[in-house]
Amino acid sequence: MTSALHTSSLKSLPLLARGKVRDNYAVGDDRILMIASDRISAFDVIMGEPIPGKGVLLTQMALFWFDKLAGICPNHLTGEAPESVVTADELPQVQGRAMLVKRLKPLPIEAVVRGYLAGSGWKEYQESQSVCGVALPPGLSNAARLPEPIYTPAAKAAVGEHDENISYARTVEMVGEPLAAQIRDTSLALYKKAAELALAKGLIIADTKFEFGLDADGTLTLMDEVLTPDSSRYWPAQEYEAAFQAGANPPSYDKQFVRDWLEAVRINGQPWSKTPPAPRLPQEVIEKTAAKYNEAMQRLTG
Repeated sequence: MTSALHTSSLKSLPLLARGKVRDNYAVGDDRILMIASDRISAFDVIMGEPIPGKGVLLTQMALFWFDKLAGICPNHLTGEAPESVVTADELPQVQGRAMLVKRLKPLPIEAVVRGYLAGSGWKEYQESQSVCGVALPPGLSNAARLPEPIYTPAAKAAVGEHDENISYARTVEMVGEPLAAQIRDTSLALYKKAAELALAKGLIIADTKFEFGLDADGTLTLMDEVLTPDSSRYWPAQEYEAAFQAGANPPSYDKQFVRDWLEAVRINGQPWSKTPPAPRLPQEVIEKTAAKYNEAMQRLTG
């Protein structure tokens, strides 16, 4: 395994932005080089320690899904090799972990689809019997499979801020009815196809989020990452029923291991405030998190 990359430092291209995980560089005025670092964030705080191999895994999994879902919606891939736009000494920062993509006009909506009741959705349901304005049947339990997948959008937040759950009506106000409906319908179609493919590999996709942009012609285009453990809640299908009967979430293939450790850690006798600086992750947490991501990839792609 190559050494971990916490933060990229290309000199040959101008840096556009650093997100929680990805570093984006301008390639001319029509393309972006997206490098998936090994950074990991929890509670919207970036940890100081990287998860070795995570960026490569996220990129390869996103490419897997872009390929499988290409018939539903155009995506941002150019088909060009990321290695072709950097200098020879920068190749180690790019190989396996980068995508050369079209520069789009990003839409300010996180397109969240839920097939199961978990996380913030479960909390909201307990209070209102609905999620983001979508009414649900009474009597559902934690981790329950929903009668039909539901679209529960969020408004994108700046790095370090929390995305805000919003209603579908709010997305209509933001982008207009035709585009809001297209985002919703496309997201549901993407989720249903992906959930079916994943289940055949023994994985449940409990929920996920998609991001979209518009190309120069105004075409809705799938962008950023897609269906990685960073943006999706993956559960092992064979462990679902026992966990559900116990009222618990099945163990997930994502950064839940990091979140659980952070919830339990004490600093000077006090719980961590979930604000920077983050506590230093122990080696055991780093290794177990890396193993979870790897297991999801292996199960999915064989």
